[in-house]
Amino acid sequence: MFIQGELIYLRALEPEDLEFIFLIENDVKLWEVSNTQTPYSRFLIKQYLENAHQDIYEAKQLRLVICHRETHKTLGLIDLFDYDPQNNRAGVGIVIQYEQERGKGIGTEALDLMIQYGENHLYLNQLYANISTDNKASINLFESAGFELVGIKKAWTRKGNQYKDEGLYQLIF
Repeated sequence: MFIQGELIYLRALEPEDLEFIFLIENDVKLWEVSNTQTPYSRFLIKQYLENAHQDIYEAKQLRLVICHRETHKTLGLIDLFDYDPQNNRAGVGIVIQYEQERGKGIGTEALDLMIQYGENHLYLNQLYANISTDNKASINLFESAGFELVGIKKAWTRKGNQYKDEGLYQLIF
């Protein structure tokens, strides 16, 4: 499965993605945004990849790999999660793994491609994202794609001894 853009393409997960996913899932800096509390083993990720063939209707999620169109370098992941076919909505999340690749339009294009896919192939009515109110880069990304802040969940996530607010962003087609 390839969804083509100008800078990047999105593709389905492959067994060869094990080490890349292992790095992302075990990057402690990302645990706050992914609500992860413990490391993932290679064994668990291998099992996940073995079941990645399930379609979004079975798994209620879709994870695609973001790759550079010219070099084919794996740059990040974009997910649809909590897919609800009854109400035609899903959550969306994105991570660009390498800091030197951020701010180059990769996340913008990946999110735009996923929005188009959700609207034109899954016939979604809306997408939503949960973003910490101090994550300015993600807020800018989602707002530039047309997502609107519809509410703040107060003291929603804990980091150390502090609680952070989380914004709920929606894009209704």
